[in-house]
Amino acid sequence: MLTFDQALARGRVGTDEALALFDGLDAVPAEFMIGNWRGAEFPTGHRMDGMLTATGWYGKQFVDAETVHPLLFHTADRRAAFPVNPALVPIGLTLPKNRSYHRLITAARPLLGTSKPTARLRMTEYRGRVSATMIYDAKPINDVFRKVAEDTVLGVMDLRGDDRPYFFVLRRDAATPVLA
Repeated sequence: MLTFDQALARGRVGTDEALALFDGLDAVPAEFMIGNWRGAEFPTGHRMDGMLTATGWYGKQFVDAETVHPLLFHTADRRAAFPVNPALVPIGLTLPKNRSYHRLITAARPLLGTSKPTARLRMTEYRGRVSATMIYDAKPINDVFRKVAEDTVLGVMDLRGDDRPYFFVLRRDAATPVLA
């Protein structure tokens, strides 16, 4: 079976390989997710591959089980991150991937930004295992996490109506401030 490091070194794996890797990882308790997490894409050929990077996505923030900011984006100078309200973002929209939309996101911060939590953290069952899951308040999305290492998780975005999951990686990051 493919390891996490081998998958990253390859640059892209198939959905079935990514699911096998995910299934082989340990579940995590909800408390494990508390903190700031810097995100990266885990390409599998999903239609959304490349979009988070193109938009300047930073990652996620878990303050507690009821206070979760699922979409954090880099500020223009990339020294901090700010939360965006997912209800105002067309998740799953496919745009040309050879462009950067970071300036657009930062310019729209007064409209898209929020200080209110827009997701919750719960333990749910996915693919036969109970693990920490981020549940969006206003979108039919569950992000399920499995432990790669003490500071790294592999996430699966389970979007209702999508025929296959979208994968991403989160790494703990206490250094980047999150603006309200």
